[in-house]
Amino acid sequence: MVDLSNKVALVTGSGQGVGQGIALALASAGADIVVCGRTAEKLAATCAEIEARGRRALPLTGNVKDADDLSRIVTAACEHFGGIDILVNNAQEVPAGRLLDVTDEAFTAGFESGPLATFRLMKLVHPVMVARGGGTIINLASSAAERWDPSGYGAYGAVKQAIRTLTRAAAAEWGREGIRAIAIAPHAESPGLKKWVERNPVEAEAFFRTIPLGRIGRLEEDIGRAVVSLCGPDMGYLTGATVPLDGGQANFG
Repeated sequence: MVDLSNKVALVTGSGQGVGQGIALALASAGADIVVCGRTAEKLAATCAEIEARGRRALPLTGNVKDADDLSRIVTAACEHFGGIDILVNNAQEVPAGRLLDVTDEAFTAGFESGPLATFRLMKLVHPVMVARGGGTIINLASSAAERWDPSGYGAYGAVKQAIRTLTRAAAAEWGREGIRAIAIAPHAESPGLKKWVERNPVEAEAFFRTIPLGRIGRLEEDIGRAVVSLCGPDMGYLTGATVPLDGGQANFG
């Protein structure tokens, strides 16, 4: 078991779904968690589960598209816990649909909540992590841009590919300061995926057949615990990579 005692993790979008699964897994490994999202009630529920596991939790509402909110969240986290060792950039508004159907507003929201928020938060936590001797940044990418047919996923794939590039740049520029940056590309039983399956049952059935392991990842057990492993000392030489947590479905180059 990876021991993350005395570590503090900030997880965006952790009121539900993948973010919640990651937050709970990190807490089970001993970390204290800064739980971030837009809905106070969802954050409170996640915090209650974390505290039931014997760890401390700090709920902070905010919108990742708002630079002032991000700055406030990092400041509050540092004042409450003394610093941040792990950053998980999970929150993302998805610009779904074919190119002719995606509006400028939806694409802009995807960019602002994805690569721009990731960029801002990485820069905000950088001096904090340096002061603590290093840290780990986990950014959420996607296999959408690696699909055999990207129809309907072009805008989403584009913002996620930008996150992968930012991840590699952070790994290259900050590695000597003890900061590792890793992207993960998960398939998980999130509320968003469940809605997609309901709206696209035929496409979903075909999609599931392309997953060698034959199932979608569980939020905490598969995705969250993988993140715990990536944050632990045994993975201390891994940085700059994209780790596909998708049951073997994507072929990342």
